[in-house]
Amino acid sequence: MAKGNLGFGWMRLPLKSGDTGDIDHELVKKMVDEYMAAGFNYFDTSFVYHDGKSENAIKECLVKRKPRDSFLLASKLPTFIIKEEQQVVDIFRQQLENCGVEYFDYFLLHNLNLIRYEREVKSCRMFEHLQEWKKEGKIRHIAFSFHDSADVLDKILSEHPEVEAVQIVVNYFDWEASFIQARKCYETIRKHGRQVLIMEPVKGGLLAKAPKEAEKLLKGAQPEASIASWAMRFAGELEGVLAVISGMSNPEQVKDNIATMQNLKPLSDKERELLREVVRIYHASGPAQMSDFSAYEEINPRGISAAAVVETWNSCLLQPVPTFAAEQNYFSTEKAKHKIKMDEPCLPEKIMLEDGTDATKLVKEAEKFLTETMFFKYDV
Repeated sequence: MAKGNLGFGWMRLPLKSGDTGDIDHELVKKMVDEYMAAGFNYFDTSFVYHDGKSENAIKECLVKRKPRDSFLLASKLPTFIIKEEQQVVDIFRQQLENCGVEYFDYFLLHNLNLIRYEREVKSCRMFEHLQEWKKEGKIRHIAFSFHDSADVLDKILSEHPEVEAVQIVVNYFDWEASFIQARKCYETIRKHGRQVLIMEPVKGGLLAKAPKEAEKLLKGAQPEASIASWAMRFAGELEGVLAVISGMSNPEQVKDNIATMQNLKPLSDKERELLREVVRIYHASGPAQMSDFSAYEEINPRGISAAAVVETWNSCLLQPVPTFAAEQNYFSTEKAKHKIKMDEPCLPEKIMLEDGTDATKLVKEAEKFLTETMFFKYDV
């Protein structure tokens, strides 16, 4: 057994009320203490998490209480709200103040995709600023978080050799997903020799609670193990991973993740096949009620297949908060890459499968949901 690299994500902290900015600092302090006592030290936050209160929580619950050299701190520049270059400088200065630190160990451009990279990132010279801050000692390592396809990731890494790490979605559910492309993105980072930061290892909580049939399989194989531990093991055993960042919301999740990652047990071939079956069960339990979307693959008149749309919609509705899934990031970017207006359909009015099935209603429902819940909309 080896020790996995457990990271502590500050996007889903415990709250004292229904207000997402009302973070329970006293409970977070206890979670920080237990996490660090177990030998882990990577903390991940952002300018925008918890309505902008996450970085301040880092200052109060971590920075003021622990020696600076006892932890690694990562935060992210909100590329999606920046329109002018001066904002890059001003926001970064505010982030250092928010966190109460003089430097970040890892500093990331937040949520890169092709559209944002070609527009705001380049026009506002964001990578150039990160390089300057690294020379000044305000950043130890340059990185970015990413929500797009593997070919775009390859392009950015080829053009920016200064990047040392990339944060991507990796979990066994999304390993072969049409838009998220976890496996392909992971392999791209490794090809370039960069470090991998894993986010959403438990997919926003989806992989912590399995459908009954899947739970029976997992408990049959490992009766004492939590459902979430399977997802952490899948992510934790991958090579080149700097941290598997878990958005821990309570002390119980901290304890469970520590138990899994302190003595990380690699998956056997039999267990990997079991997880592939679990994914099929998850998909089949969604609103599309299917685990194989290949019949829709050839329906792609504008470059986005109906298979990807239906699979993505199905995945969203399986998650605890369907409108806060990562997938909407990818859908809006795909539409922009194919020069499709954000409120314009990417699929035909009527959809007939090869076997004669009329799939129009299902596909249109899927596309409507994704269109209405997109986080970001781009001019094309």
